[in-house]
Amino acid sequence: MIAAQRRNVIVETIERDGAVSISALSELLDTSAVTIRRDLDQLADEGRLTRTHGGAVAYSSARESSYAEKLEQALPEKSAIARAAAKHVRNGDVVALGPGTTTELLAKELAGRSGLRVVTNSLLVAEAMVSSPDIEVIVVGGILRHSIRAFVGGSTVSQLLGLRADTVFLSGNGLAADFGLSTPAFPVADTDRAMAAGAERVMALVDHTKVGLRSSVLTVPTDEIHHLITDSASDESELTALRTAGVDVEVISA
Repeated sequence: MIAAQRRNVIVETIERDGAVSISALSELLDTSAVTIRRDLDQLADEGRLTRTHGGAVAYSSARESSYAEKLEQALPEKSAIARAAAKHVRNGDVVALGPGTTTELLAKELAGRSGLRVVTNSLLVAEAMVSSPDIEVIVVGGILRHSIRAFVGGSTVSQLLGLRADTVFLSGNGLAADFGLSTPAFPVADTDRAMAAGAERVMALVDHTKVGLRSSVLTVPTDEIHHLITDSASDESELTALRTAGVDVEVISA
């Protein structure tokens, strides 16, 4: 069976079952796990599925959700993660906040602080701090990506590469120990990666609906993530793999 035929079978199987493991596909197609991984990576790059730890899920889980959809998803857990993240910020820190519903909630937690300098490309993070005169907010511009209410693109990346922060807080669409933090969109990944490059510490704020998922575009590899804050519903085997990879994992209750 040629590669194109094999990949069509993979897509048909995932569309029928919703998800599939590498081992099951290897048995079904009578080929090696290495070949299946290569096929899944290629299909993920084409936007036909999203990679997970040990397999893949249907494309409907891979697309970039609307902001309203993201806001409603696991809201109690995201709020608890944001409260825990705020405890890692000291007055006087320079912090960078990427786009996302969890980082927006973190911005609201920090709004009453003083002496902070906040760097962001998110309109909603900036808006959360409009009534905080004791916080200096630096908003980097660029091309507005409506789905995440944030600026992206080459000019955004250039500005971010010239800034430094004590800690960057990033979310994303998936976090897998064998891959890292990821998103479906290259422009979003580029800006998040630039923000992480200018920070002393990278903190991932990822609720259980994203742990173990592997979206198509890598943002920050696992070995560059210092700390993860997630909730107690996250897959324990994935958290163990992240700890083994050197990530400091903090689990909170919603």
